[in-house]
Amino acid sequence: MKVLLLDLDSTSPKHLGCYGYHRNTSPNIDQIAAEGVKFTNYYTSDAPCFPSRTALMTGKFGIHNGVVGHGGTAADVRHEGPARDFRDKLASESFPALFRSLGMKTTLISPFGERHSAYTFYAGFNEIHNTGKGGMESAEEVTPTVMNWLENNASKDDWFLYVNYWDPHTPYRAPESFGNPFTDAPLPEWITDDVFEKQKEKVGPHSVHEINMYDSNTNPDYPRYPGEIKNRNDLRKMIDGYDCGIKHMDDHVGMIFAELEKQGIKDEVIIIITADHGENMGELGIYGEHGTADQGTCRIPMIIRWPGCQQGHVDQGLHYHLDLLPTIAELAGKDPAESWDGRSFASSLTEGKDTGRDFLVISQCAHVCQRSVRFGEWLYIRTYHDGYHLFNKEMLFNIKEDPFELNDLASERRDLCREAVYYLNEWHDEMMSTMPFDVDPLWTVMKEGGPYHAKGHLKEYAKRLEKTGRAEAIPELMRRHPREFV
Repeated sequence: MKVLLLDLDSTSPKHLGCYGYHRNTSPNIDQIAAEGVKFTNYYTSDAPCFPSRTALMTGKFGIHNGVVGHGGTAADVRHEGPARDFRDKLASESFPALFRSLGMKTTLISPFGERHSAYTFYAGFNEIHNTGKGGMESAEEVTPTVMNWLENNASKDDWFLYVNYWDPHTPYRAPESFGNPFTDAPLPEWITDDVFEKQKEKVGPHSVHEINMYDSNTNPDYPRYPGEIKNRNDLRKMIDGYDCGIKHMDDHVGMIFAELEKQGIKDEVIIIITADHGENMGELGIYGEHGTADQGTCRIPMIIRWPGCQQGHVDQGLHYHLDLLPTIAELAGKDPAESWDGRSFASSLTEGKDTGRDFLVISQCAHVCQRSVRFGEWLYIRTYHDGYHLFNKEMLFNIKEDPFELNDLASERRDLCREAVYYLNEWHDEMMSTMPFDVDPLWTVMKEGGPYHAKGHLKEYAKRLEKTGRAEAIPELMRRHPREFV
């Protein structure tokens, strides 16, 4: 068995051609989607980067593995404590360890472990290539390592290669020599003039006034990434920058496929294409960030081309990204690890069956503290810390009719909010009853001062709001976050 997993950081399915995007951003990815199974309601359980990849590698929700944020106590995998053996359980129950148990060589090409001091991310890999820039790599700096490995190993049997590309991650860094193939391509139709004018009223990091999180500064090293979106020309620069990142990355993905073709093995390789999270491009008034527990951030692509399985099939069921572990275990004839929280969707691949869940709970605690429930046509978002966005405590969106989260229906559909809270409580009860710990790490983040990317910035941000004529937001920010003004 030969398995290639492409982890495309910050890649939103809504900006891929195979998911209906109007721009030609992803022809190589689209071809694999046409040959395999495309999942349209696939979500990371925990966003953003570090919580998502920790959930994938451990097979556990953040509430179980302990990692829900980017700093503080909740940015470390929980210790097993007195029950820890000579090796911890990741040695045998991590995602790459699954492939090791099948007698396969496991290789990682990624700087991610160093980026977040996430050395547990390395557990189970025989061979690790750190591309060396902590996630600031562009594709042309990653692909040579991939090609060298393929030239030396691809024709061998039994390998798992995990490749991490970063081009769609902020700041968008496709080289200037790549140009802009989208100069004349229309912008997304949903961002009308009325929508854009309303977005200008929003406050908070990565609003149109503060693309650089809390200010409008720019960096000459990243000319595709604006500091502020004042008009539709700036809007084009923002969206073109993101789409160029995806297209530049897709070109390099095509190079990998060409090498597999050259070696005569492409048709036998299992290809998995996914991401750690998406990217908000206007959803909730946020641009160029993945800092909420919403559709823009938490919905991710999942494309699997498994020889002998379904071809050209679309699965619309609700799935978590950590469902991948038990799925591969089942397809390989292995029993899933007892500690995994996922549920296999193998029969979706083999028979096209509906294996989706009734609902999902998705979380974010690095930029805001939110837990959301995705059920039916709905997305319910419950906010515990708003990350200075002034979000309502409860928000509700009809994802089928309003996929870009423009119309909050929480006040109109209290019945659906109550239903969502019931699902959330059921999930929370199950999570707390199935682990040896008595602390929910979301509340650890809250008690340690709030999400990492928000903590300590409000006093200076309030000065900016005053300076830029938006002081009317300050009293409400002071009411919600009084300790930040002490």
